[in-house]
Amino acid sequence: MVSQAMKTSIAIFLAAAAMLAASASGQDSKYPPEEQQIPPPSCLTLRGAWEGGYTSCTAATHQEWLDDVTHWRTERRIRVGLAGPQFAAIPDFYAMPALQWTRSAFIQPQMMVHDRCFYDPVAHKYTVDRYLDDLDKRYGGIDAVLIWATYPNMGIDDRNQLDMVSSMPGGLAGVRAMVEDFHRRGVKVLFPMMMWDQGTRDPGEPWPTAIAEEMKAIDADGVNGDTQDGVPLAFSLAANEAGHPLAFEPEGGPADEALAWNVLTWGQYKFQFVPTVDRYRWLETRHQVNIQGRWMRDKTDDLQFAFFNGEGWESWENVWGIWNGITPRDGEATRRMATIERGVAPFFASAEWEPFYPMHLYGVFASRWPRGDRTVWTIVNRNEYDVSGRQMTVPATGGVRYFDLWHGVELTPQREGSGDVLSFPIEAHGFAAVMAVHGAPDAKLTDLLARMKAMTVQPLSSYSHEWKPLLQHIVDIPKTSPAASTPPGMVKIPGGDYIFRVQGIEIEGSDDVGVDVQYPWEDAPRRFHEHPMHIDPFYMDQYPVTNAEFKKFLDAAHYRPEDNQNFLKDWKNGTYPDGWDNKPVTWVSLEDARAYAKWAGKRLPHEWEWQYAAQGGNENRLYPWGNTWDSSNVPTPDKGRNLTQPDDVNAHPAGASPFGVMDMVGNVWQWTDEFVDEHTRAAILRGGNYYQPQGSIWYFPEAYRNDQHGKLLLMAPSYDRSGTVGFRCVEDAAQ
Repeated sequence: MVSQAMKTSIAIFLAAAAMLAASASGQDSKYPPEEQQIPPPSCLTLRGAWEGGYTSCTAATHQEWLDDVTHWRTERRIRVGLAGPQFAAIPDFYAMPALQWTRSAFIQPQMMVHDRCFYDPVAHKYTVDRYLDDLDKRYGGIDAVLIWATYPNMGIDDRNQLDMVSSMPGGLAGVRAMVEDFHRRGVKVLFPMMMWDQGTRDPGEPWPTAIAEEMKAIDADGVNGDTQDGVPLAFSLAANEAGHPLAFEPEGGPADEALAWNVLTWGQYKFQFVPTVDRYRWLETRHQVNIQGRWMRDKTDDLQFAFFNGEGWESWENVWGIWNGITPRDGEATRRMATIERGVAPFFASAEWEPFYPMHLYGVFASRWPRGDRTVWTIVNRNEYDVSGRQMTVPATGGVRYFDLWHGVELTPQREGSGDVLSFPIEAHGFAAVMAVHGAPDAKLTDLLARMKAMTVQPLSSYSHEWKPLLQHIVDIPKTSPAASTPPGMVKIPGGDYIFRVQGIEIEGSDDVGVDVQYPWEDAPRRFHEHPMHIDPFYMDQYPVTNAEFKKFLDAAHYRPEDNQNFLKDWKNGTYPDGWDNKPVTWVSLEDARAYAKWAGKRLPHEWEWQYAAQGGNENRLYPWGNTWDSSNVPTPDKGRNLTQPDDVNAHPAGASPFGVMDMVGNVWQWTDEFVDEHTRAAILRGGNYYQPQGSIWYFPEAYRNDQHGKLLLMAPSYDRSGTVGFRCVEDAAQ
């Protein structure tokens, strides 16, 4: 816990910072920041005659802009408390040895734990090497990884954000071993925190302490503040007091004074032709930013703005199970850009950073990064065409040699007056970098030049820039032996022609290709589905499988899953609680449900079979009982922070479907089909459940309507099992 003396010092510091920040509105600047971005010199933007015409920049206009934004930075640092002596209670987080890695963490994907490259549910092991080898091959590897175990599954039951991590295979011990695998490969590991998660289980202690303790237990290196505009200081101090400092990375732009303890942020940019200067790196050049553009299919803007600002990129492809893959061209650009950034990382902390160093050609923009007797320029060509020849002029200085880092070759300056002109090519939407060195290059620079020379033999334009969605397939459900008459406890569902209409309820993704699932008759995943089909007759369990029925299976088959974490979590000593015999069994994975169905001579239903039975064929009912919502036909929603219990399966007989199938909506979700692509597995859940955590739109949404379904991302049985997911079975009928 944070000591009282430290709390007092923190309060004084924050109050002073707030008073300083409150007067910021009186600050003068011709180029005030627009959220996270500082505008470029106005002369760099091409304007038509009707807008006043275009005038080229000059040395004077460049200096005027640089003086303006430098004055803003100096004054702003004073106003928000970043300048002057450090408060004794507030350590210099940027100088802490445990956080030095952030300076060179340029490539950081957000990785869903459901990614099939990350975990093998058949072998029951994490496959970190397979995951990293894939990224090395496609875009040169990563420096850090944000491992995402929470949204969009969180809220399907009362597991909170920390519980979702401990539900991963092997529990916290298994997660720690997995983190060690990343560390062995030189990759730092972050996990997210969601302060909107106030509707699930209360952690029983302050969130800063709870998060610090779990991150220490698994040896994580940092924490991403999901949806947060700055992570409060209390979280950093709690981590320090736990003896395990963490790098905190808010998603949104923090208040400027929070740069003192938020050593990382995401870059949430609005892109334009001329690059913008990152507000946070400009205020604190030791601060690392990773630009995030999860839905953009062309990554050129992300990569070029990052290179111009000497910062990193959030190489996020698996977006909530929706694959937005990096094209080969963007992958190769990432490999090359990141190789240079890693090779010159210390330069990007230069307090003498000079954005928009004057260049000769329109649409080519550079940042100058001096450090000691060396200087680096990072350069981007925003034009749609190649540029070559005279690019920049530098002061003529004896004994200085210039190297084209991108192509790995030395440049020969051409003297013009008091300056030296450097000439080199940059391809369309391409990159360049130059280093000035006094004397001969050292071994590190020589190695970087050799690697870049070999890497850039082929131009970026030779790599495909075509984006393609990732295709899915549905997992086969083998038919059962046909039953000649209605089996006990089942209802016959007559066959017929049927128009299957359903939509996914994912919170994000709009109607982009790749959202939701791809049925066998579709050519790509999408959110909205409609398809005419013929349903063969089948039998369906009248009720979901109960605890009593599942125990019969366990006793007869002696079933024990290899991954038994969270298996029948609400049972004690091998049996269910008193009075729960007629409640639907939960805390069973898709694999557990399949095992029961196979033992019973049945199978799980296809989703369209489930919906056909719920709607009464082509009656197209919104709910099993009709088209008007009736809350008496479902359990009373549980809106507390802890799961209570589902209703008995026969508690709401008026909620029956036209075929007499019971308890289809509002009690527990029910497993149906599984869909798989190269990177993600997901199961379709039907019927919704009784548990509704409150306080946030980000919890797993409900799908009570017959024309809606939920998509649950799958990782491993331990993680997939839920206190609100059960199942019912079907059996094929003789024709």
